Amino acid sequence: MISGSTRVRPATAAYRVPALERGLAVLEYLGRHPGGRAMIEIARDLGLPKNAVFRITVTLLRSGYLEREDGRKRLRLGRKTLALGYAALGEGRSVVGHSLESMRALRDGTGETVCLSVLADGEGFVLEAVPGTHLFRCAVDPGMRQPGHASASGKAILAHLPRRELEALLPRLRLVRLTRNTITTRARLRRELESVRDQGYAVDRCEHVDGAMCVAAPIFDRQGLAVASLTVTAPAGRMPRGKLAALGRLVRRHAGAISERLGGSSGGAVT
Repeated sequence: MISGSTRVRPATAAYRVPALERGLAVLEYLGRHPGGRAMIEIARDLGLPKNAVFRITVTLLRSGYLEREDGRKRLRLGRKTLALGYAALGEGRSVVGHSLESMRALRDGTGETVCLSVLADGEGFVLEAVPGTHLFRCAVDPGMRQPGHASASGKAILAHLPRRELEALLPRLRLVRLTRNTITTRARLRRELESVRDQGYAVDRCEHVDGAMCVAAPIFDRQGLAVASLTVTAPAGRMPRGKLAALGRLVRRHAGAISERLGGSSGGAVT
């Protein structure tokens, strides 16, 4: 019998699962490297045996938590991992669930494809997409990656990051030229983000893909943080420059409605 003054301390080491700890370390590591890493790099940087990393990554690949770039040896986080993280937004409420009504309304009002995206270390990921109603439309699929510097969705969130976070992130961005319109200098990107911050929406002027234009607005949580963006994407011929301002205000209004469902405000807060 144990007296009331005696405290039993659990043998915490006995409850450890080393393989699980290694798997979590791999996921956290790849979360810091959105561009992906090879298995040999993962093993080297984490100080893990190569055969252990092989077993872990194969298991995570089969389960959908990792994905491999076509024709390359690099591994990166998969859509399943991303969905798990963002399912926890708003005290367990899904940002996707709170966005679908506005996404469909925006699609119905414009006829164009609408998508919901998030940002991780300067790179955008599409969480959900609602296809446009036109026979000829832009195809956007969940899991699609978007360069932060060359996409409306990425710029909409970057512009509304807290200043300190943005300043830490900007030097790490790879400003790769994707089209003749891509922003490739940090000075120009800074000016672009200031403009986005002022007007409340971002525009992709065929900067990511030739012939495709996009307009996006940020979605804010209850802390005023930009946690996602709402984007309309269309062939350039159906998105003339003279209509961008009106479309920007429309997208911003629907993004604001989603923000309010998440407990935030339509304007958010940047500090």
